Amino acid sequence: MSDQPIQFSSGIPTTVLPAPSPIDAERLAAALELDGEVRRSAVADVVAASPRFLAGWAELGDLGRDTIERYAAYRVGYHRGLDTLRASGWRGSGYVRWAEPTNRGFLRSLRGLGEMAAIIGEQDEAERCAQFLLQLDPTGLANS
Repeated sequence: MSDQPIQFSSGIPTTVLPAPSPIDAERLAAALELDGEVRRSAVADVVAASPRFLAGWAELGDLGRDTIERYAAYRVGYHRGLDTLRASGWRGSGYVRWAEPTNRGFLRSLRGLGEMAAIIGEQDEAERCAQFLLQLDPTGLANS
């Protein structure tokens, strides 16, 4: 018999993604201070230097020059986010709440992917993204 206590679940688990490195966060903040195409290029440089930086992918999607460029950046952010979720203990179910700032890059990428999918007529993908967002945070992306 073990002396270790048994841990009982208190409900649906919540996953919180790890914070980005302070250097990446500072580089992204500086890039976002720029204007126009220089801003987009600076954000792309941040993402190229740190391709696992989810907030960077979400920003790059927001700054895309056209629908397909935005779709592509959001899709990469979404897939990188799934990898990060799994590495953080998420097993395909449970909450990933907007209230946790470190989750927002992934959630923004998922939302953006759904929006771009709808624009290009990929309705089934848009619906899957919307449903997934509701499963991850049933309260919605409040104040987003």
